[in-house]
Amino acid sequence: MSSMILDGKATAAIIKEELRQIVSTLKIKPGLGTILVGEDPGSHSYVGGKHKDCAEVGINSIRIDLPESASQGDVLAAIEDLNKSKECTGYIVQLPVPKGINTNLLLESIDPEKDADGLHPLNLGKLVIGQRAPLPCTPRGILELLDRYSLSTVGKEVVVMGRGLTVGRPLALMLSQRGSDATVTTTHTKTLDVTSHTKRADIIIAAIGSAHFLKAEMIKPGAIVLDVGITRTSAGLLGDVHPGVAEIASALAPMPGGVGPMTRAMLLSNVVEMAQRI
Repeated sequence: MSSMILDGKATAAIIKEELRQIVSTLKIKPGLGTILVGEDPGSHSYVGGKHKDCAEVGINSIRIDLPESASQGDVLAAIEDLNKSKECTGYIVQLPVPKGINTNLLLESIDPEKDADGLHPLNLGKLVIGQRAPLPCTPRGILELLDRYSLSTVGKEVVVMGRGLTVGRPLALMLSQRGSDATVTTTHTKTLDVTSHTKRADIIIAAIGSAHFLKAEMIKPGAIVLDVGITRTSAGLLGDVHPGVAEIASALAPMPGGVGPMTRAMLLSNVVEMAQRI
């Protein structure tokens, strides 16, 4: 068996064209703001890609880059500027930030109505109770990718590997809500026998940041697998999923080219939807 590839790059291109058409009809032009602190090359590449996406769709870009030496007060001042900016309809603080800066305080300081990453505590709370709010981009991208390939989660056994704030925890909530209707298991560093869970899963989302952790013998034939994790090695970027999984799974979202482009597309979707509500 050879897996069907869930092509996030091609799917994101379709979504961006849909958004471009929507943006062309809006009276208020959406504006995406980013705050980037430090010199992390991965973060710089990612933020650069987001602003390239904006140009393709017709969204204004507002980029604030701060040095590694920036204080917490400097970042909070940048956040306040974007909270007040009429040109900015939604924005993000690129994570991670340098040590010594309180990430939670930064997220709490974002105007919830402009929270393009969906990570403000108020918006995460709305997610818990099922109220409308900006959704975290990677979980939203995962569900959108499955939907675009007509892969239903209804009634399926789904294992989410990882319980991080940006992927694992919100994704588990979204999968269990009405409409998604999956039965969800979250595995993590204290799970005693990960394979006992992954072996019975219909869908596995690996988001732990451990290179090639999920191997072919850990999944059942025909499972759907999405690779979200990224590990930087001397050999380059590696995902959480071992290449051998492609011979067992029925469908695979690889890293790169799977979930990553969808995350960026969902960020644009959040910003456009924020502009539509103004």
